[in-house]
This record gives sequence, structure tokens and C-alpha cells, in this order.
Amino acid sequence: MADYVEVNRANWDSRVPHHVAGYGLQRFRDDASQLSDVVRFDMPRLGSIEGLDVVHLQCHIGTDTLSLARLGARSVTGLDFSAPALAAAASLATDCGAAIDFVESDLYGAVEALGAGRFDLVYTGIGALCWLPDVERWAQVVAALLRPGGRLFIREGHPVLWALDDPRPDGLLVLAYPYFETEGIPFSEPVTYVEHDGALESPDIISFNHGLAAIITAVMAAGLHLIAIEEHDSVPWNPLGDAMEEVPGEGFRLRVAPERLPATYTLQALKPVD
Repeated sequence: MADYVEVNRANWDSRVPHHVAGYGLQRFRDDASQLSDVVRFDMPRLGSIEGLDVVHLQCHIGTDTLSLARLGARSVTGLDFSAPALAAAASLATDCGAAIDFVESDLYGAVEALGAGRFDLVYTGIGALCWLPDVERWAQVVAALLRPGGRLFIREGHPVLWALDDPRPDGLLVLAYPYFETEGIPFSEPVTYVEHDGALESPDIISFNHGLAAIITAVMAAGLHLIAIEEHDSVPWNPLGDAMEEVPGEGFRLRVAPERLPATYTLQALKPVD
């Protein structure tokens, strides 16, 4: 298999101009109170982050990163492996007068790039773990970045969602891809999740799934104490076409019997003080 990092980096580089055009960035420039839909959904569980040192892993073009800064964090750092994404994120932060550090690194190199034990909160948003082959290594990176007493907060696409095939004409949901961690699965996706003209310059990706128990076990094995796990029936983008409907303030959920699908989950864990 081709190097998953290089394949996926090229794909995310090619998404940047479409996401810059399609994310509604001007709203953040025009309104200093504007938050991303992702962070707004997370706020009741995230709680106050005032005065905390925060790192946002796999931050992409920085709308969630900027939103965290607007919630009163003492310092915010965004890390991503895509140089064009970080350039867009830095430009947005500068336009909005936000002091955010953006660092280019693959996720597994985060400790070397940022330093160990620097952060009170490690935040990871939607669509992150599916790009990583080894969830145990990810959890070890998170634990190393946190100070004693620091917290991991992740809301992520549910592994059941990642295992689904495209909707069938009869409306049934079919598990077509691995739920458990396996070797990466190559896909070619000529368009991204925002509307745009033309095909992506680099449509190929390599995706990985990790079962929910494997993720929880990895977090605990890294020495973190699980404090919350919650599953949600909504997801911020539409992954299943006409099978889903948009619900204001929630995202997209199944149009018919939404209780069938755990679409995302929120997991929180603490690094013990001792």
C-alpha cells in the first residue's frame, strides 16, 4: 500500500481551496462571537475552558481552533499535517485578531513538534481518527501532551458510521466495511463534503476504522481515566445523502428511525495528577 500519510496529505491539500470557499469564513471575520457549528454543539459537554492551554489536533483550516480561542482559552495551538490548511488557518486567525500558534506535523509527531506536558486540554474534532492506522499510538500521544490533571475531549464519527456502505434504494443500512481496526482501505472520492465545482486534484485516500471498545481501551492503556462517553444520533455533515435530514443546531441525522444509527460519540478522559 502507498504511504498513507502522503496519500492523505495530498488529498487534504487539495481540499483546502474548496473548504476556504465553502466554510463560510467571512462569518468569523464579521462577528467576533461566531463559533463553528462543531464547537457550538460541543460546548455543553466541553464546559468552561477559560484560562486553559489548549491544543487542537488535526485542526485543518482552523475554524474550530478559532472557536476554542473565542471561548477564553489562555493559549491555543493548532496542529495539522497540511501546509496549505495551516496557511488558511493562520490567515483566518490573523484577520480575526486571534493569537493562535499553528504547527505543521503528522499526528504521531505531535510530542516532538510541540513538547510534552504542555496542555490542559487536548481537543480533537470530527473526522480525525479515521485517518490514523494505530489508535493506541494516538492515545499515547494525547497522554504525553497533557499536563497532570489535563483533559482529552474528542467528538468523532462513530465507527458504525464509518463501516456503512452508501444507502440502498430500499433504505436499509448495510455494514460493508470493517468496524474493527485493520489495514487501511483505499477509496477515491472526487468531491469533498462541501459543494464545489470540479473534481479534487488528489481524490485518493486511505481510511482506517477503530471500534469503540478499542478506542476506550487505548485511552485507558495510555494512563488516562475515562470520565464520560456519550453516543449521538447526529453528525455535522451529510454522509448518507437523501437518507438524512438536517436538524438545526444538531447537524444531520437519519430521516427515518434515527435511533438506528450512532453517528458520532463524545469521549472525555483525564490524566491523573499522581
